Amino acid sequence: MATANEAPILPEVASGPAYDSGCRRCARLALFLDDTRAAHPDYVCLPVPPFGAADAPLVIVGLAPGMHGANATGRPFTGDHAGIILYRTLYDYGYATQPVATARGDGLALIGCRITNAVKCLPPQNKPVPAEIRACNSYLSADLCALPDGGAILALGRIAHDATLRALGMAASSLAFAHGARHALPRGVALFDSYHCSRYNTNTRRLTPEMFRSVFDNIATHLGREGARAASALPRK
Repeated sequence: MATANEAPILPEVASGPAYDSGCRRCARLALFLDDTRAAHPDYVCLPVPPFGAADAPLVIVGLAPGMHGANATGRPFTGDHAGIILYRTLYDYGYATQPVATARGDGLALIGCRITNAVKCLPPQNKPVPAEIRACNSYLSADLCALPDGGAILALGRIAHDATLRALGMAASSLAFAHGARHALPRGVALFDSYHCSRYNTNTRRLTPEMFRSVFDNIATHLGREGARAASALPRK
């Protein structure tokens, strides 16, 4: 079995309060990463760092890395099904330089947007336990500290919503999660909720592209990006 010291490194990401490539706070997750690395030695199998500028006015909070997506590539929502609708939408609204994410070296860059996760390590069956969500929350808290006044946070799913509130020093029960909801936070920041763009939600049409774009329309209004919203309505290439 590989150890943490033998794991591949993400040289472009510096460790700090918002990310630690060597974090092994959660024994279950650390051991699962070790086992996954042994089964897939070409996968990154490390805590997945945030992607995008630290001071971006829009921060998207997901749940956790997927086995064959972010865990393999080392970049959030890259190489997995959930990234299909996410990066397509980010591109349409002017937040990404291309609509498809396949690997860290694919040339994709984010513009005024940052993507992070409530839990940075791959969990078994894509289900972190509450203790793991709490253990990882200090990283999310440090990540959100750089959000500028008047910025926006998009929580993808209830777990991301609750983790975001905890990271901001608020009770998880203080604001109820609901798809399409907008919550006013201090400093003019707004928290927007959406169902997670998982394969299950998109395949069952619990979340449709139109529903997802409606949330981004509201974000565009909050951030004063109506031009980006109008551009998103143009025919796709």
